[in-house]
Amino acid sequence: MNEGGQNMNTKTLSQLEDQFIGPKGTLQRKQYEKELSDLRIGYQIRYGRLKLDLTQEDLAERIGKKREFISRIENDGSNLTIKTLRDIVEIGLGGNLKIEVTV
Repeated sequence: MNEGGQNMNTKTLSQLEDQFIGPKGTLQRKQYEKELSDLRIGYQIRYGRLKLDLTQEDLAERIGKKREFISRIENDGSNLTIKTLRDIVEIGLGGNLKIEVTV
């Protein structure tokens, strides 16, 4: 340990991602970041649903889908169309959808 009491072997999340997944810009890193983004979408939908005290069935009924569809979205978040995501957020949860594009 150094004078500040910190372990000199401590690594940041970014350093660990570089080491175990690959540096930014590599195919492996891009795939990892896409999957992480998909998981975040699912988590945000689940969080919003629980905050409103809705079951998956309740949310599904609001947007004309089956409960299994909501479960799949909450656990994966991938393969969503913008329209479906908008329906879930705006109609199902009464929220606002904001999408950010970065290059």
